[in-house]
Amino acid sequence: MSKQDLLLEIGLEEMPARFLHDSMVQLGDKLTGWLAEKNIAHGEVKLFNTPRRLAVYIKDVAEKQADIQEEAKGPAKKIALDADGNWTKAAIGFSKGQGAGVDDLYIKDVNGTEYVFVQKFQAGQETKTLLPQLENLITGMHFPKNMRWGTQDLRYIRPIKWIAALFGKDVIPFDITNVETGRNTQGHRFLGREVSVDAPSSYEELLKEQHVIADPKVRKQMIQVQLDALANEKKWNIPIDEDLLNEVNHLVEYPTALYGSFEPEFLSLPEEVLVTTMKEHQRYFPVKDENGNLLPHFITVRNGNSHALENVARGNEKVLRARLSDAAFFYKEDQKLNIDENVKKLENIVFHEELGSLGDKVRRVVTIAGKLAVRLKADEQTQKHVKRAAEISKFDLVTHMIYEFPELQGVMGEKYARMLGEDEAVAAAVNEHYMPRAAGGEVPSTFTGAVVALADKLDTIASFFSIDVIPTGSQDPYGLRRQASGIVSILIDRNWGISFKELLSLTETEKENELLDFFTQRLKYVLNAEDIRHDVIEAVLDSTELEPYAAVSKAKVLEKHLGTPGFKETAESLGRVISISKKGESRDIKPDLFENEQEKKLFDAYQKTKDSVAESFASKNYEQALAALSGLKEPIEDYFNYTMVNADNEALKTNRLAQMTALADVIKSFANMNHLIVK
Repeated sequence: MSKQDLLLEIGLEEMPARFLHDSMVQLGDKLTGWLAEKNIAHGEVKLFNTPRRLAVYIKDVAEKQADIQEEAKGPAKKIALDADGNWTKAAIGFSKGQGAGVDDLYIKDVNGTEYVFVQKFQAGQETKTLLPQLENLITGMHFPKNMRWGTQDLRYIRPIKWIAALFGKDVIPFDITNVETGRNTQGHRFLGREVSVDAPSSYEELLKEQHVIADPKVRKQMIQVQLDALANEKKWNIPIDEDLLNEVNHLVEYPTALYGSFEPEFLSLPEEVLVTTMKEHQRYFPVKDENGNLLPHFITVRNGNSHALENVARGNEKVLRARLSDAAFFYKEDQKLNIDENVKKLENIVFHEELGSLGDKVRRVVTIAGKLAVRLKADEQTQKHVKRAAEISKFDLVTHMIYEFPELQGVMGEKYARMLGEDEAVAAAVNEHYMPRAAGGEVPSTFTGAVVALADKLDTIASFFSIDVIPTGSQDPYGLRRQASGIVSILIDRNWGISFKELLSLTETEKENELLDFFTQRLKYVLNAEDIRHDVIEAVLDSTELEPYAAVSKAKVLEKHLGTPGFKETAESLGRVISISKKGESRDIKPDLFENEQEKKLFDAYQKTKDSVAESFASKNYEQALAALSGLKEPIEDYFNYTMVNADNEALKTNRLAQMTALADVIKSFANMNHLIVK
């Protein structure tokens, strides 16, 4: 079958760097998905992006859809044939509908019933006649943020400026917002020009001649090589922040790295201020010496060639100097602050119009943190540290530095608190109470920091739930999911055996059930991130009094035993008890109603196991807890061999169901074994 290469390029006004990669992948997935749907074979796929374009190049695309030969099922034989064996109207209509004649019909048995079938042939269409449908593929793309332009109805990430669409040497004809497809593409905005693409295979090299490196992997490698070269030349250490490298890569079409300098006196500023100014505000790479000390230099990447690099460097230095001068002024002014005065200012900052001021929030956090410290048996001095840390946790939000650098909240608070004589544990907690700042991020390293972090996140979540601001779908404007995951991560890291229900009791929430479901889902998310099997996750989540640390530990113990000899039978026995217990309810068990030795033995085993499991949980020995539960297998099997739970005598039946319920409660305190898939 003949083949042609395919090129689809969408030219746009500059797109936000953070959306480039996912948009490129989306376009590639949509195009290959469309080819698969249309049954059009193809070869290698290559994706391209720059701030001004998204493109896909696909080699060896078939010039024609594959022919389809498939079997079509019609009416049952008893409907398709009359008493004389002639085809009925139903059969004739079916054959016509399939583009066949009655002579093409045949009969097959399907699960004991005979039906009429016909072989249906559908000839493939020429690919070039289908390709104009790519218009819908382009307009059907989804982006985090869209815009309209001119009088157009289309909402898109940025205005479409040109579309290059080629199948072989032929243009694929369609238009979007009055932009017609063609074979022309745009080179670098200043160093290149508009050029004509003769064939898809020449696209990448043609753009390179016009100072556009269309392959993001090649661009990134160019930047890395240039950074390494500067580091070697200057004997510098350039820590590579992968996120910054990716962002810079998506800001340029033709990267050229250069370095600049700033006055050494700025090194007296906290390193975090310098690094944040360079990385977050200017997209510069900070430079360090071999000992990890910051140097008064930076590296930036321009979108262009090496012409007049000195002038470019001076311009970047001027911008950085202005920012660092501002930072130095703010830092000096902030050193005059009084922490308690700053705390009072929080009363004038709205946390949320329905939830009061930041001062109100801080008071709630102080209360929750105090209760939590007592629950965790903190000594008197530590409780004082927790109280003070919670009281001043937000004081840096009214400083000059945080107004200019909001991403440094907590970081500067810790430095200022230490500078102004706060206890080390309190100062550290001011920073740590924001941790983890992102999914999988660093958790608090101190007891005080962990307690205040839990209290702050718990208050935020419970408060927003109280006014029905609850995450739905992709909507989570206040980051409640991230904060809940942070709570789970902290509890797991600290090995604190606190259940979600117990945590919520520290608040004044009236939304306990909704919050329990919410936290359970975040725990499920964390367990999935640990690559724990789905059935194991369901088993440990369907247990009483969910504790994150315990849930992870139980899940890992269960996974370890799933494939061991005899565990399948053990899980089935324990699961059987849970299933039967659904018919009963919690009530006192009456041993005087036992009719056989097996009932008594199971009752004795239950009491022994209940105590053993409780002791194992107290010592966080979940391996031992499962071993104790596994010991129930034999008495359970003996019990069912000699005992009918649903006895005719109502008193016996009630007592036996009570025994099953009590036993199930012990088993489910570990996990609901009925969820496990054990082979």
